[in-house]
Amino acid sequence: MYFDRRLWQLTRGLRGRILLAIAIGLAAAALGIARFALLGALLARVFSGAGAAAVAMTAFGVAGTVLLRGLLDHSRTVIAHRTASRVQEDLRGRLYDKIAELGPAWFASERTGGVMLSLVDGVEQLQSFFGQYLPQVCVAALTPIAIFAFIAWWDVPVATVMLIAALITLAAPIAWNKVEGGRGRVRHEAMKGFGSEFLDAVQGLPTLKAFGQSTAYGKRLAERARRLSESTMRVLSTSVLTRGITDCGIAIGAAAALALGVWRVSNGLMTIEALLIVLMAGTEVFRPLRDLRGVLHQGMVGQSAAAGIHALLAAEPLVKPSPLARPLTPILSPDAVERVVGVPTIAFEDVHFAYPGGRQAAHDGLTFTVAAGEKIGIVGPSGSGKSSIARLLLRLFDPQSGTVRVGGQDIRTLDPEALRRLIAIVHQDTYLFHGTVEENLRLGKPDATQAELEQAARDANAHEFIRQLPQGYQTIIGERGVNLSGGQRQRLAIARALLRDAPILILDEALSSVDAENEAVIQQAIDRLSQGRTTLILAHRLSSVIGADRILVLDSGHIVESGRHAELIRRDGPYRRLMGAQAQERGEDDVSLDLAEPIAAAGQDRETSDFGADATTATAAAAARVGAAETLLSLTRIIQPWAREFAVVVLSGIGRVAFFIGVGILGALAVAAVKTGAPFAWLLIALALAAPLAGILHWIESWLAHDIAYRLLAELRIDLYRKLDTLAPAYLVRRRSGDLIALASQDIETIEYFFAHTVAPALVAILVPSAVLLSLAVVAWPVALALLPFVLYAALAPVVMRARIDRLGAEARDALGLLSAYVTETIQGLSDLVAFQAVAGRRAGFMETVRGYQTTRLRLLSDLSSQTAQLEVVTGLGGLGVAVAGAWLVANGELAATTLPLLILLALASFLPISEIAQVSRQLADTIASTRRLHAVNA
Repeated sequence: MYFDRRLWQLTRGLRGRILLAIAIGLAAAALGIARFALLGALLARVFSGAGAAAVAMTAFGVAGTVLLRGLLDHSRTVIAHRTASRVQEDLRGRLYDKIAELGPAWFASERTGGVMLSLVDGVEQLQSFFGQYLPQVCVAALTPIAIFAFIAWWDVPVATVMLIAALITLAAPIAWNKVEGGRGRVRHEAMKGFGSEFLDAVQGLPTLKAFGQSTAYGKRLAERARRLSESTMRVLSTSVLTRGITDCGIAIGAAAALALGVWRVSNGLMTIEALLIVLMAGTEVFRPLRDLRGVLHQGMVGQSAAAGIHALLAAEPLVKPSPLARPLTPILSPDAVERVVGVPTIAFEDVHFAYPGGRQAAHDGLTFTVAAGEKIGIVGPSGSGKSSIARLLLRLFDPQSGTVRVGGQDIRTLDPEALRRLIAIVHQDTYLFHGTVEENLRLGKPDATQAELEQAARDANAHEFIRQLPQGYQTIIGERGVNLSGGQRQRLAIARALLRDAPILILDEALSSVDAENEAVIQQAIDRLSQGRTTLILAHRLSSVIGADRILVLDSGHIVESGRHAELIRRDGPYRRLMGAQAQERGEDDVSLDLAEPIAAAGQDRETSDFGADATTATAAAAARVGAAETLLSLTRIIQPWAREFAVVVLSGIGRVAFFIGVGILGALAVAAVKTGAPFAWLLIALALAAPLAGILHWIESWLAHDIAYRLLAELRIDLYRKLDTLAPAYLVRRRSGDLIALASQDIETIEYFFAHTVAPALVAILVPSAVLLSLAVVAWPVALALLPFVLYAALAPVVMRARIDRLGAEARDALGLLSAYVTETIQGLSDLVAFQAVAGRRAGFMETVRGYQTTRLRLLSDLSSQTAQLEVVTGLGGLGVAVAGAWLVANGELAATTLPLLILLALASFLPISEIAQVSRQLADTIASTRRLHAVNA
C-alpha cells in the first residue's frame, strides 16, 4: 500500500470533504453488501416455495439498494475528484511560489525539464491519488470490520474466516510495499532525467543538426528512455505482486468461507438461508479490497511523483532576503523634504563571487563606482564576469564577500522588490514569452496605456515593424519570440525597458547577436533609452561602448584598465587588444552617428517570419482531425511486434476471469449439493484449487502486460525524437517546447493504459459475456433473454458516449500541454520575470491556466463517474432480472430451485470484465487524446 504523510498534510482544510467521501463510500459498500444479502434472502424464499408477493417485495428491496448505491458511488467520486482538484490547484500555486522564491540562482544548477515534470505531471498524478486511491484506502481499511459485523449476524465462524482473509489481504500488500518502498524515488529520478534530456534535445535540435550531432544525442536519449522503462517496471513489480496477493486473498477468502459454510449446513450448524447469503455476498464483501487493487497503480505513481514535489518544496534559495530588508532611503532635497529616489549611484567594493559549483571565481576583488547619470561601458573577454555584474546588481546571486551598493546602501539590506524597481535590463538573449507583442511589452509596465506602449515602441524603432505584423500589437510571437527576427526581438526588449522607466539601465550584450543593419537601428534606440539614466553597458562590440563616459576593462574578475575610448585605444593595453581590430574596421575614432534622424531602414527587416495560427490551436485542430479508426490503427501498429507476447496476456486474462467465475460456480454447485444431499467434497477440493489460480493468473497477466507496455513506451519516445529530428528546425517554430515535453512524458505515459489495462480486458469483455449468454440460453432461454438488454446496454453505452468523452479528453490533454508549456517558459524566463517584477502577474496567468484545465478535467471525470455508476446500476438490475426470471421459471416448475444461484452468479460474472473496462474509461479517454496528439506529429 502507498501512503505519504506529507501528501496527507496537503489536504489541510479539505479533510472534512475527504471524510465525507469516505463516509459515502462506506455507505455505498454497505448497500452493496445489503443488495447481495437481499438477493440471498430472495433465493431462500424461492428455495422455501414462498409466494410471488414475498419474492416481489424482496426484489424491490434489491432494486432500491442497487439504485441508491449507484447514486452514492457517483456522489462520492465527484466529491473526491473536486477535493483532489482543489488540492492540486493549491499545490500548483505553492510550487509556483517556491519556484519564484528559489529564483534564477537555484535554477542555474537545476534542469528545467525535471522541475516542470514535478509541477505539471507530478501534481497531475495526484488527481488519481487523492480522487480515487486515498478514499479507497480508507474504505478498504475499514472493510474487515464491516465484513465481520455483517456476516456475524448469520454465522460467527464463517464471519471469522472472512475477517482473517480480509486482514491478510489488506496487510500483506502493505508489508511488501515497505520492503520495496525506495523504488518510487528511483523511478522519479529516471523520469526527471529523461524529461530534462528531452527538453534540452528539443530546444537544441537546430544546433545539434547544424553540427551533425542529432543522431548521437538521439542514442543518448534512447538510453534514458529505456532506463526509464526499466526503473518503472522495477517499481511496478511491487504493485503487480500486491495485485496478485489481493486477488488470491479475495478468492481464497470467499472459497474458504463457502467451504466452511457448506460443511456447517451439512452438519446442521448453519441455515441454508445464511449459506445463500454468503454465496451471493462472497466476493462482494471483499469488493472494497478489489477496488483498491484496481487503483494501486495510481498509488504507486502518486507516491513516485510525490518524491519530486517534496524535493522541490524542501529546496532552499541560494539568495535569501534579509529579515531587516527595507526600501531604498529617499534622497533629501535641499529643504530637507523627502523626494522620490532620483538617479542612484552604483558601487562594487572588493567583490569576490563564484557561481555555485563553479571551478573559478567570476569576480576576484572587483571594485568600481558609477556616478549618478553616468554611462559606463564594461568590456572584457568571454568569461571575465561581465554578465555576473548584472546578476549581482539584481540580487539574483549574492557575492561570497565584498559589498554591492546602490545609492550608497548595501543591496543585501534592501527589499529586493524595491531594488529591482530601480533597474531596467536588456539582455543579450532577452526572453520573450509565448503571447502577443502587447503582452510582452506590458512586462515592463502592466498598467501602461496604449499610447505609452506605442510611444515606447517608436522610441525603440519597433513601432513600424509591429504595425506590419498580421495583427499588429495583438500578433502572437511564439515561444522566445521565435516568429521574429533577432533585431525585432531586441527592439521589443528595448521598448519593454523604456516602459519600465527605471533610473538604472543595464545593457547586457544587447547588440551581440544582430546584424550590421539592425545594429545601427538598435544603437539609436539604446542611446535614446540611456539618456538621463545611470547606465551599465556590458559588451564586446566597440559600437556599444564607444560613446560611454568611461570604459572599464574586466579580466580575471577584476578591473585591469579604465578610461575613455580615445585614451584607451592609444595605449598598448588590454582594451586595445580587445577592440583594436574593430577600431581599424571602423577607421580610428571614426565613430560618429547622426542620431538626429531616424535610420531609413528602421521599419524594415530582411528576415520574414511565418505567422500562422497559434501553435496550440493548430496542434489541437490537427489532433482532432485524427478519427477513431485511425487512432485505433495507430495503436494496433505499435503493438504488432509484440503480438505473441500479447497473446499470452490475453489467454492469462481469460483464464483469470474463468477461474474467478469458477469460484462462484463451484460454490453454487456445492450449495446445490448440500441442499439435495449429494456429495460435495470434490467440489470443495476444486474450489480450493481454483481460488489461488485466479490470483496467480492475474499476476501473470498484469506483469506481462506492463512489461510489454513500458518497453513500447520507450520505443515511442525514441521514435518521437527521431521524427522531430527529421522535422527540425521548421516544425519546432510551430510547437512550444513545453508542449513537446508533455507529449514525450505525460501523453506517451498515458498510452500505457491502453496496452496494460485495455487491450486484454477488452477482448475478455467480448468473450466472457458472449459465453455466459450462450450458457444461459442453453440452460433456460428466458433467463438469457432477461439478461440480454442489460448486457447490451452495458456494452454499448460507453461506445455511444465515447464521442463526448473523447472530446473532453482531448480538450483536457491539450490544456495540460498548454500548462506544461507555460511552466517551461516561466522557469526559463525567470530571470526576466524577476528583473521586471512580473512574477506575480505571471502567477495570475498561471493560476488562470490551471483553473481552466481543472474545469475541463472535472467535466470529464464527472461524465466518466456517471457512466461508471450507470454500469453499476445496470449490473445490479441485470442480476436481479435473472433472479426474477428464474424465480418465475421455478414457480412454474421449468427450472430447479438449486440451479438458480448458479444462473445468477453467471449473470453477474458477465458484467465483471465490462466493469473493468469501465474502470479505465478515464485513462482510455486520455489514451485516445494522447494518441491523436502523437499521431499529429507523425502524420
